[in-house]
Amino acid sequence: MEKVNISEIVKRTIPVDEYIAKIIQPFKEKFLERKQTYQLNEEAALKLREYANDVIIVAFSAEWCKDCAANIPVLALINERTGIKVHIFGGLKRDTLNPREKWRIPPSPPEVKTFNVEKIPHIMIITKKGELIGEIIENPRHKETLEEELLYLIKKSKDFISHSA
Repeated sequence: MEKVNISEIVKRTIPVDEYIAKIIQPFKEKFLERKQTYQLNEEAALKLREYANDVIIVAFSAEWCKDCAANIPVLALINERTGIKVHIFGGLKRDTLNPREKWRIPPSPPEVKTFNVEKIPHIMIITKKGELIGEIIENPRHKETLEEELLYLIKKSKDFISHSA
């Protein structure tokens, strides 16, 4: 994949807390409840803080999505606790009228095609140099929590380690 233009992504997305604040009821309640009740793994959060100046997290989300309601609030907590910037492409809507297209554009952002978004949340870890170093689709696959999975993917990336050394 080509390098990602971080400044363009930041322009086209909104910070995670702003995204959650704009969600309408009854969906907003689920996002806020998850954010208030989730307990971050403090050890993983502390280690993630070391990468706050090196990576940005970008996620595709929809307010109606159950996995988004579980994971996007955790990303907000990670942002608060670690300083890692988290930006959201929100408002994804399925295209029920066109069987060849997964997402209706608009209101879904055109980047759903650029990043081949099939399922959400689609969470990407991108270095400040624009290199995609990891993705989480729907839920963590290798670790128990989202924060542990993010740490695992960052540490696993040979490209990232070689650039930050």
